[in-house]
Amino acid sequence: MWKLGKLLTMFRKELLLAWAVLRDVRTPWSAKLAVVLAVLYVVSPFDLVSDFLPLLGWLDDGLMGLLLLQLAFKFVPADLQAALRAKVAARSRPAA
Repeated sequence: MWKLGKLLTMFRKELLLAWAVLRDVRTPWSAKLAVVLAVLYVVSPFDLVSDFLPLLGWLDDGLMGLLLLQLAFKFVPADLQAALRAKVAARSRPAA
């Protein structure tokens, strides 16, 4: 169960980073486009593998979304990505 919690925490940080990429004006349009495509693929009823296949359809959505997000993060310059990751890390820390 610990690994699942760690995976969910990592996934949450990646989603927060994707949101930060979309909102930052310094982000290249190609990165923003890849994030939007990832969201559209996950919510779209048209998939490579149908969602009616219980596990495979959801796995397909998650994997394609993750790959598109990773592609988006590759388009973001390293210094901007480091700044956005620091911003996300600061937001996700519990308040003391």
